[in-house]
Amino acid sequence: MLDQALSHTLNRASRSARARRAVESFPITRKVVDRFVPGETTADAVAATRRLVAGGRSVTIDVLGEDVLDLAGARAMRDAYRDLLTALAESGCAAGADVSLKLSAMGQALPGGTTIATDHAAEIADAAAALGCTLTLDMEDHTTVDSTLAIGAALRVSYPSVGNVLQTNLRRTPADIADLDGTGARIRLVKGAYREPASVALQRKAEVDHAYERAIDALMASDCYPMIATHDPAMLERAVASAVGAGRDADRWEAQMLYGVRPELEQRMIDQDVRMRVYVPFGTDWYGYFMRRLAERPANVAFFLRALARR
Repeated sequence: MLDQALSHTLNRASRSARARRAVESFPITRKVVDRFVPGETTADAVAATRRLVAGGRSVTIDVLGEDVLDLAGARAMRDAYRDLLTALAESGCAAGADVSLKLSAMGQALPGGTTIATDHAAEIADAAAALGCTLTLDMEDHTTVDSTLAIGAALRVSYPSVGNVLQTNLRRTPADIADLDGTGARIRLVKGAYREPASVALQRKAEVDHAYERAIDALMASDCYPMIATHDPAMLERAVASAVGAGRDADRWEAQMLYGVRPELEQRMIDQDVRMRVYVPFGTDWYGYFMRRLAERPANVAFFLRALARR
């Protein structure tokens, strides 16, 4: 119960300007953030990609930023992704890489935002496809789910490898999996990092865990390409067993983990011949991402507090 209350507090703080100023004021914060965010520049992201690929991992890269409320900002985010793809190609790391983007960073909330965000995402998908990369649309809070899934479906008409993310804390997710069965879509399965009302989301950890297990089985039984994003060894064991039960070869699904959270578990899965992809975020707008990582795992909070105590 204490962990849940702490998680709720940190999720609220992730959208608080005052909390952001307080966290950024700690001199040690940048060093702690580096555990989860490899840097602020495209060059930092490419360097992290090189290291991960050399260690047998694939990557999905996120240019940090969300809730863009002006067209110039949305275009700047689009251009940042295109610059990232160019840099990956120049470094020889593009083939097999994925980029993850939030549609709120592409102008989704602007007037005419569906068209704006779709057009920007399509430009990125086109650039990615030309380099042998893929694109995954991150999921945000529950108010954006219908729009995000619809944009993913629209993009797959021209770019079949475009993926979507589903959150098992949302009550609607079993129906969304059923709707996506038959599309062959790449689907990243997460538990959900946003604080949502009980009317649309499960509130207890045990309920979300159980929903995640059921969703793993449903995705493995579908014709989608499951991307099981978790740092929970029990859930990964469930995914391995479910894939075997569904007759899936190792190249027909993958596990995903966030950069810096559990590298030793990444290696354990690689040693079991499980495809492993690491989510690599970078950029100056790291605060919201960082706070959600603290909210997801009490061990991350303890790590941060120990670092503050040593400053």
